Amino acid sequence: MKRFALSLLLLFVLALPFGSRAQSGPAPEIDVDLELVLAVDISRSMSVNELEIQRRGYAEALSSPDVVDAITRGINGQIAIAYIEWAGRHTQRVIVDWVLIRNLADARALAATLTAKFESGMRMTSISGALTFSAALFENNGYRGLRRVIDISGDGPNNDGAPVLPARQAVIDQGIVINGLPLMTREGKGSFWDLKDLDQYYLHCVVGGPGAFVVPVYEWDFFPQAVRRKLVLELAMPALPPPPPRIIRAQAAAPGYDCLAGEKIWDKITAPPQSR
Repeated sequence: MKRFALSLLLLFVLALPFGSRAQSGPAPEIDVDLELVLAVDISRSMSVNELEIQRRGYAEALSSPDVVDAITRGINGQIAIAYIEWAGRHTQRVIVDWVLIRNLADARALAATLTAKFESGMRMTSISGALTFSAALFENNGYRGLRRVIDISGDGPNNDGAPVLPARQAVIDQGIVINGLPLMTREGKGSFWDLKDLDQYYLHCVVGGPGAFVVPVYEWDFFPQAVRRKLVLELAMPALPPPPPRIIRAQAAAPGYDCLAGEKIWDKITAPPQSR
């Protein structure tokens, strides 16, 4: 009898680790209406003032009543957000890893993180690098969204790393939508990098996927408003039939756009004087 009791006890003890492992497996993914990466340009062409305006603008927009109301009205009533800053091909940094936004308190907590401190900018502009880096953040992030979106803002064209078109296509092929926020304020340090039709560049070369759109910013005073409008459009998108890629409040599109415009500007500026 004792031997039988000991055998039962041994079997019970041996079963414990396996039972523990079964219970400690991967946590189930959280269902959200939107998985959103905010990818914000902090290249050296941006002034210190512009860098701070962007952080404060996103903080203000994310915690605005319009955006919070749009979040809570979704099917799941919650979204997941990551916020990164980017410049050259190897210079991306995660400011806010994935966080769940369900209400005003969550939005304000995210806003407080964004405005807690401001860091300096970095060199070059690699939109392709930012897109590739952002797309990788969706993998195993713990969320399962009805849509996946990268919002990318910037004040100039791609001039570092891989060309932007293949990077864009690779992101779209993963089922991720890319929306754009071209910054056309002309306050930055490097006006020779400017494209007068940066909104067209973003339309033809950067954004893509169902319902993709571009919201240009012409004056910094309207930056929070532009971000707020963009976020509300993205949150409302599942309830709307996806329109073709378009510019919101911008001039008509130019056919046959050159998506290597940024690289050509860089080559011209950095070429030896005798070869210009």
